[in-house]
Parts: sequence; C-alpha cells; structure tokens
Amino acid sequence: MTELLLVVAAYLVGSLSAAILVCKLLQLPDPRTEGSMNPGATNVLRLGGKKAALLTLLGDMLKGLLPVAVTVQLEATELTIALTLIAAFLGHLYPLFFGFKGGKGVATALGGLIGLHWSIGLATLATWLVVAGLFRYSSLSALTAILLAPLYVWMLFPITGSTILTSAMALITVMLYWRHRSNIENLLAGREDKIGSKK
Repeated sequence: MTELLLVVAAYLVGSLSAAILVCKLLQLPDPRTEGSMNPGATNVLRLGGKKAALLTLLGDMLKGLLPVAVTVQLEATELTIALTLIAAFLGHLYPLFFGFKGGKGVATALGGLIGLHWSIGLATLATWLVVAGLFRYSSLSALTAILLAPLYVWMLFPITGSTILTSAMALITVMLYWRHRSNIENLLAGREDKIGSKK
C-alpha cells in the first residue's frame, strides 16, 4: 500500500507544471500557446528570459528528484523506485492539473536520475552541457544525454547492472524521443532553433 502511494504521489507531483506556474507568476505568455507551444524551460527562455527559464528548469527537475529520492531513501524495492521514476515523468507529460497536456520531460527525467544517484545525474547533465556547448541545440543535447542515460543507470547505480531501473530509463528514453519527433525532423532539415533564439 505504501509503495502504491509513493507511485501515485510521484505522478501528482509530476503533474505540477513549472513552466505554466512560472509564466503565470511572472505574467508571461502561456507557454502552451506561444513560442514552440511546449511548456518547458527552453520555450520559457524564449518567452521570458533566463530568470524565468531557470525557475522552470529547477521546478521541473525537483518534480523528478524529490519523489525518486524519497523512494530511494525509504529503501523501497527497485520496482517501486522504477515505477516512481516513470510516474513522475508521466505526470509531466500528461499532467492531471493541466488537461493532460504537458511538456517533453527532459528536466523531470534528469531530476529523477539525480534522485537515483548524484553520479547518474551528473553524467547526464555533463553530456547535455558538452553537446549544448558544441552545437547550441537544446534538443540535440537532450536527445544525446537521454540516449546515454540508461547506460549511466546500468553503470553507476549503487546496484550495478540493475535490469529493472535500466529498463525503466530505456522506456523513458523511447518516450522522450517520441515527444521530440518534431525536433528530430527540424534538426535533420536544418530548421531547429538554437539555444537563445527568439524565434
């Protein structure tokens, strides 16, 4: 029963859209209808600048970090930890409080990885930063980092070679690629906006 409550709580926490709340607080345009129409940090950066984007990024990361970290600290089973990670991520993608229309989930997934173990989050974040620094595409950075994330989970989680958690992260990776399919098309066509673009 406790494990079920942890998973449900993770989904509800994930359903709190930082992008929408930050934009309302700062009286910015609705990120669901302006810019790229994605309620995430990159779109908020376009709409409101660095401060608003940073608040959104931190909020979305915490949605993944807190539920997973609590579950890990409670020494729940690997299956419960995996389901908590997936639930927080799905809450961001399909938020109960915002008509089940959410963002792409990169920051929430990253927060969940930090909740699993700081080294996994650090490796994933470092990958994002390196690719972003080289190519200036947020989507390419996210796609590269998240592609490697299951490998990082496999290598760096305290129980090395955790099949359950690695599989959970692989599922999240597939869902993230699906949510980024328009970005992938734009990258291949040379139409993708670079980081900091106002378009």
